[in-house]
Amino acid sequence: MATGSSSPEPEPDTGTGTGGTGTGTGERLLETLLAEVHTAAPMDLPGLVDRCAPMIGVRSVVIYLVDIQQRHLIPLTRGLPTIELDTSTPGWAYRTLDLRVEEAPEGGLVAWLPLVDGAERLGVLGIRTAAIDPARLRRCRMLASVLAMAVTSKRAYSDSFARQSRTEPMDLPAEMLRALLPPRTIGNSHAVSTAVLEPAYHIGGDAFDHSLTQSTLHAAIFDAMGHNLASGLTTTVAVAGCRNARRAGAELPALVDTIDRALGQWLPDQYCTGVITQLDLATGVFRWCNCGHPPPLLLRGQRVLDSALERPAQPPMGLPEQFSATPRAAHEVALEPGDRVLLYTDGVTEARIEGGAQFGLRRFTDSIIRGAAAGEPAPEALRRIIHAILDHQKDQLRDDATLLLIEWRPPRP
Repeated sequence: MATGSSSPEPEPDTGTGTGGTGTGTGERLLETLLAEVHTAAPMDLPGLVDRCAPMIGVRSVVIYLVDIQQRHLIPLTRGLPTIELDTSTPGWAYRTLDLRVEEAPEGGLVAWLPLVDGAERLGVLGIRTAAIDPARLRRCRMLASVLAMAVTSKRAYSDSFARQSRTEPMDLPAEMLRALLPPRTIGNSHAVSTAVLEPAYHIGGDAFDHSLTQSTLHAAIFDAMGHNLASGLTTTVAVAGCRNARRAGAELPALVDTIDRALGQWLPDQYCTGVITQLDLATGVFRWCNCGHPPPLLLRGQRVLDSALERPAQPPMGLPEQFSATPRAAHEVALEPGDRVLLYTDGVTEARIEGGAQFGLRRFTDSIIRGAAAGEPAPEALRRIIHAILDHQKDQLRDDATLLLIEWRPPRP
């Protein structure tokens, strides 16, 4: 980390005084941000941070958001270049969720601070300053926290943010499914769930879903028959049925029954494979229903436990009456702290590498093990795996490829 030798900029007046009646710079900054951020339009945020920069004793602040495929950091400020995520200092800050400081060519320093909402990586802040000290850094982190919440709340209705995060046109089925997806990563102090989905602009029938309650992490992966608008509609109905039953408190077999009935009623010629899961945050008990899908993988330490989560097959969602009269069944295992469960669609293992061979389960699990050995956070491990698959295919996947990784990490007593 560079330290720089320039003279510090004047420290803003804290306003505390000896009488203790001042509000302090930190409180004034927070008050200003909260007052303005609620009414600011999404693309007004660069101007807002410009006005806040003098209050925290820095020269300028630039917001960079990550693109859909997590390959680039794109500035909200017009006229600035896009930054490559894998080869740059700001990309390092994004990948590791850590502060990075470097010397600026024109003098002074540039601090790169991750922009994170909860567990979701949104991008980075680029902060130009003459020097970094604890007070400035504390204010910069405060600014990043407020901006992360602002970006998350406003991107739900902002075409500006959607356009900003894209590097090519998006197909209609992909547009429909993308609107349905939750954030890539959710989590708390007990667990995290993170997912990636490719081809980002041309997905047809894959999707994921995850949600947290006080006691449970819910996560699911879906893969509808085909690769067209009908596939997207099938997945949309399956996800909606899953959420509807989950929010009504249904147990896993009843939840899957809800999806079966919905598909049977509205899309009787379609079906969808998938895995629906629940993780008890306190005990680590992991329950799942596998509906015609590749079995989840259990990662413990730096190895994949062979066949640990393989169970008798159940029919895809939407087809139980045609293929089986057996009621839906849920299975369960007890996880150990630090265990990871990986869900994936067959587009991952069936992707082709140079020469025409399949990427395959072995290459896939080897990639997972290398990520675990490197100590990568779960979201970064998935990002690297999906990019390795895309690079082998020269970004031309024949089928949707989706990964969802669940990690149980209860606090130590």
